[in-house]
Amino acid sequence: MRAPQRIEKKIEEVASLLIPLQGRMLLAPNVTIAEIVPVSQVVPVENAPAWYLGNCAWREQTIPLLSFEVMNGEEKPGVVPRSRFAVINTTGVNESLPFIAILTQGLPRLARVTEEEITEREDADNKPFELMHVSWAGEEAVIPNVEAMERAFLEYLHLDN
Repeated sequence: MRAPQRIEKKIEEVASLLIPLQGRMLLAPNVTIAEIVPVSQVVPVENAPAWYLGNCAWREQTIPLLSFEVMNGEEKPGVVPRSRFAVINTTGVNESLPFIAILTQGLPRLARVTEEEITEREDADNKPFELMHVSWAGEEAVIPNVEAMERAFLEYLHLDN
């Protein structure tokens, strides 16, 4: 009996979302985003950092709502009619935090990213919660550093590992 041969297939494209924020677009693989949901009630948290907008309910869970912009030292975005919450799957740094959410400034759109169409922008400096600046299909976007966001929130809660 022959041993099974390993078949290696190069991934042709990564299904992703372009998520509009204040002054930029985020580019995230679909697997990073659990769901895009309408804005709902946010329960503020006393004495929280400015980037921690409060908690919101999602699928019978309470999850933290963060501002990507404020985490990167920018102004707090407002809620506009097309705003949504992007619920993000965390990286597993701490199992007590399976999801975080960020406030969007519009409806995300599908992006099928191929290696040929995406390039790193060397002219942009990454801010603390930005993994990389990229150009994709003629658009500029930022890939978020989800793990850094997660760690910042856990440090705030004193649950960092």
